[in-house]
Amino acid sequence: MDLWLIGIGTGNPEHVTLEARRALREAGTVLVPRKGAGKDDLAGLRHRILEDAGATGRVVEFDYPVRDEALPYRERVIAWHDEIARRWVDAVGGAEGSVALLVWGDPSLYDSTLRIAQRLEPAPKIRVVPGITALSALTAAHGITFNTLAGAVVVTTGRRLRDHGLPEGAESVVVMLDGKCSFTGLKAEGLRIWWGAYLGMEEQILDAGPLAEAGPRIVARRAEARERHGWIMDTYLLRPEGLA
Repeated sequence: MDLWLIGIGTGNPEHVTLEARRALREAGTVLVPRKGAGKDDLAGLRHRILEDAGATGRVVEFDYPVRDEALPYRERVIAWHDEIARRWVDAVGGAEGSVALLVWGDPSLYDSTLRIAQRLEPAPKIRVVPGITALSALTAAHGITFNTLAGAVVVTTGRRLRDHGLPEGAESVVVMLDGKCSFTGLKAEGLRIWWGAYLGMEEQILDAGPLAEAGPRIVARRAEARERHGWIMDTYLLRPEGLA
């Protein structure tokens, strides 16, 4: 079996590259996860992308497992990945040829699809088709540069920001996978934030400004959007005021 991991961008069907569209047309089987109540629009978007690409292969939906919150974090994630791999195998059902998975954003950036694929036996031949990331969608939406002039960028997670604070000496810090608005634990003075949710989608929400002013707005807007849609994906960039 060949396993194709196809980056589909951050929610805008126009993010799907010509290479990705060709791969979707050529795939023999496409796996589409169902992520539960309130998230049907995510599966619906994947089906729309398949239709737009002219995909003709077999489409198989499968139920995505939930993580066991009673377990320690790393143990919880490992068990979750093991179960996802098992569900892939069950869904494919011995199909030969190419099997495609549509990966939100890009398979290489804070996504574990490649790690999960390593659990499969026999090991499949893996093809990765890159996609537009939340990082580029965020900076494009705000019309800003990813880095300061010749400056370094740190990409981290909300968990690490909560546990360790801002990386020492960092000029630009992009935070992903933050469900707890971890920026609220930082000293806001002198920091600026650029935030975006549902990047690339019709529901896209943006906010920016000095962290002390924009932070409370973002917390409120994030909570309201999550309540309305049942889910949220967002990311943000932090940078000291005055740097460009």
